[in-house]
Amino acid sequence: MCRNSQDIICSNAGTCHCGRCKCDNSDGSGLVYGKFCECDDRECIDDETEEICGGHGKCYCGNCYCKAGWHGDKCEFQCDITPWESKRRCTSPDGKICSNRGTCVCGECTCHDVDPTGDWGDIHGDTCECDERDCRAVYDRYSDDFCSGHGQCNCGRCDCKAGWYGKKCEHPQSCTLSADESIRKCQGSSDLPCSGRGKCECGKCTCYPPGDRRVYGKTCECDDRRCEDLDGVVCGGHGTCSCGRCVCERGWFGKLCQHPRKCNMTEEQSKNLCESADGILCSGKGSCHCGKCICSAEEWYISGEFCDCDDRDCDKHDGLICTGNGICSCGNCECWDGWNGNACEIWLGSEYP
Repeated sequence: MCRNSQDIICSNAGTCHCGRCKCDNSDGSGLVYGKFCECDDRECIDDETEEICGGHGKCYCGNCYCKAGWHGDKCEFQCDITPWESKRRCTSPDGKICSNRGTCVCGECTCHDVDPTGDWGDIHGDTCECDERDCRAVYDRYSDDFCSGHGQCNCGRCDCKAGWYGKKCEHPQSCTLSADESIRKCQGSSDLPCSGRGKCECGKCTCYPPGDRRVYGKTCECDDRRCEDLDGVVCGGHGTCSCGRCVCERGWFGKLCQHPRKCNMTEEQSKNLCESADGILCSGKGSCHCGKCICSAEEWYISGEFCDCDDRDCDKHDGLICTGNGICSCGNCECWDGWNGNACEIWLGSEYP
């Protein structure tokens, strides 16, 4: 219970006592904190002034957040232009600072690079106004194609080749259906064409990833990857998967059949294991069964060992949490093998057959 996500006890910055971390603050500063002692605000202390963030910002979990007019890892540099002028230079045509896709430092935008392969980022422009991801259809993530392979991307907009049209050049002009009719046929009961898991052409879905039989259905509505945990175990080994949902064997229940119905511990023992650091049972957002929290089904986004996480914090792409290519774990996307990116939107695996 004291191991962090890297399996290190109390982040090597504290000691574990009865399943809880006691952070090392022998100097009485209280600068080391967090459930796993993962936050060390000593990292924010300026070596010269010995002040937190040089006295020009606030520290949160070892990172400085600078006041207007200051920048640097420890807010040690002052801009040579006014905060108003810096904001003006960073404001994009739609009125947002760096188009909400970058950070403004002294009047210049540093765009968020979403490509972990080392290539230049998909986001660019003086105010980060160009987002090449807008040219990618859902299925383009498995290749280097933009605009469905039928056009060229210019600052986030597709210029289609002859014979193709649509926002992402996905619709052939030879199709007897209109673009809207084609999309409606591919949508079915989903909010997205092909449930966000496939390619829609002339009203028919081709499910992706190509060759992966776990994604199927007329509108790619079934995704059996949802039955797997991060280790690839289907329904906890206690059930079978049917169209992305676990059907549990007798004696087991839960989204992944992870909970046994019979419990070999007392109610008191069970409750002690379900108490979060503040002493509240399952953070007041779930019930306790056999030492594990079962989060409220009414609030689908509540998760975590103590129901203390909000999965709405996970990044989305194409309207899907973790792009449908990973599991949302306490506000962060844990991507399946072959996927990367904040929202698991980038395919880095080998080519599919």
